[in-house]
Amino acid sequence: MTRLGRALDRAVRLRCPRCGRSPLFTGWFTMHERCAVCGLVYEREQGYFVGAIYVNYAVTVAIAVGAVLVLDWTIGLTLRAQLALGIALVTLVPLVFFRYARSLWLAVDHLVTQLERPPRRRR
Repeated sequence: MTRLGRALDRAVRLRCPRCGRSPLFTGWFTMHERCAVCGLVYEREQGYFVGAIYVNYAVTVAIAVGAVLVLDWTIGLTLRAQLALGIALVTLVPLVFFRYARSLWLAVDHLVTQLERPPRRRR
């Protein structure tokens, strides 16, 4: 499996991006501070997960707008139905996708910073 494939697999399974064994979350919205197995600190600095908010927002907009447009074009929704569906989706999707947005952000960041590190020298 490629590095990207492994990172995405661990993100979807909500596991540590480094070792893939420890769960990221203790509850629906609460993360562990660090991996119980390898010790990776998940939130490296204050505001680290702001990027995950953007990921969550982009997914929410894509799903909500896409669903409303597809249903409008196929069955001709009324404006009231479009608004009801849109409001329901923009309320529920961010809550459901919250953990995956954080996990994806953490996995991609770990992948990118792992590639930036110079190789270790053997002594």
